[in-house]
Amino acid sequence: MKDLMGRAIWDYYHDDHSEDLQTETSISELDELPVDYLFRDFEEMNSIEQKALQLSEGKVLDIGAGAGSHALYLQNERGLDVSALDISPKSIEICKLRGIKKAVCENMLDFSGETFDTILLLMNGTGIFESLSRIDIYLQKLHTLLNENGQILIDSTDILYMFDRDEDGGVYIPAGGYYGELEYVVHYKGESEEPITWLYLDFNTLKNAAQHNGFTIERIMKDEDSYLARLTRI
Repeated sequence: MKDLMGRAIWDYYHDDHSEDLQTETSISELDELPVDYLFRDFEEMNSIEQKALQLSEGKVLDIGAGAGSHALYLQNERGLDVSALDISPKSIEICKLRGIKKAVCENMLDFSGETFDTILLLMNGTGIFESLSRIDIYLQKLHTLLNENGQILIDSTDILYMFDRDEDGGVYIPAGGYYGELEYVVHYKGESEEPITWLYLDFNTLKNAAQHNGFTIERIMKDEDSYLARLTRI
């Protein structure tokens, strides 16, 4: 991994000639991602992020922390015990430089030794599951990280709207696999990461997987095609 996302975060924090990130998926064209978006404060976050942060309580694990904006708000404004977790070494370095007391560079599947009252997976948190064939692995791991009365707050988007429809309202979906399984590529300063598999889940598919892996689930809120869900242990 070239850690292009982490390099962009590092450059922006150090005012070192950062450029916008560029992202693309197997069903969408190149798109700009301004790096300052990853440093936004609570007032600049969308309604789903704000709701998740308001619902967070107790000891918190922020998975896929990036530049640490969610964790920083919970630590400094809410006074919570927060751990920021990300696989990007440079992102975690910036989390520490921004003042996050607990920041760990590790794959979620390898992280162990602690349990939490709230686990956050935001900014399409289901993406980390990679594919439907691996979702059980991730949900079972999350089960081991969650305290008995804890909660997982996770968001995603049903991307069915991105596919063409016929005159009768039917949707043209490519054959083979689930329509929310995409290849995702990050570009920065002329370099490109290797494609990763990124999963967007409709709520009912997440619901079935969650229940299969020992969770109850409720949809906390919906914003157009995106939603925030809460998972709790059965």
